[in-house]
Formats: sequence, C-alpha cells, structure tokens
Amino acid sequence: MSNNRDKIVYWASTGLITVLMLFSAGMYFINYEMVSEVFTSLGYPTYIIYPLAIAKILGLIAIWTKKSQVLKEWAYAGFFFDLVLAGLAHINADDGGFVPALVGLVLLLVSYFSEKKQHTTLHKQQ
Repeated sequence: MSNNRDKIVYWASTGLITVLMLFSAGMYFINYEMVSEVFTSLGYPTYIIYPLAIAKILGLIAIWTKKSQVLKEWAYAGFFFDLVLAGLAHINADDGGFVPALVGLVLLLVSYFSEKKQHTTLHKQQ
C-alpha cells in the first residue's frame, strides 16, 4: 500500500514541478520583455534568459526519460539551485515574488526524495 502512495506522490510532485518549469521556460520565450525587466530588477543579466529556459527544458527531459541517473541528478541539482537563487533574489528585492520559488522548491524536494524512496524500495524487493 505504501508503495502505491509513494508512486502517486512522486508522479504528482514531478508533474507539478514540470508544469511550473514549463510555464517558466515558456514565459522566458513568449514574454521576454517582461521577464528581462524582472531579471534586471533582481540584478541578474538578461543574457541568461534563453539559456536558462533551454536548461529547464533539458532538465525536464533528463528527469522524465530516465536514460541517465547522472543526468537526472544534475537536473535536480540545477533546478534546486535555480529555485533557491530565484527565491533569495525575490526576498532580497522584497517584491513578494519568492512564493512560486518556494512552492517549486518543496515540489522538487518531494519529487526527488520520493523517487529515491521508490528506487530504494525497488532494490530491496529484488
């Protein structure tokens, strides 16, 4: 029973972090002017907007395809640093924009650790 719950938690959290990252990357491409204003106000250079959007998409591909555990770990790490830095930048700017980063961080951690728990449970059963 616990194994099914773990799977549901993993798929739900991974699905929600995917939606968040796809929305973010989409905004970077579709609404570049607005995003560049936000990046500038937070003290980040605007030339990282497109590479960051592409990195988010590639990170999601690494997590969902499960082709390489190393790439998957790097993707989780990249998302972790992205969300922590975004949250801290918004806290520093005192603009109240840290909430999506905090929600994303929680979803990311739940996804990561529930996947680890499933992986461990699977190896114990073998």
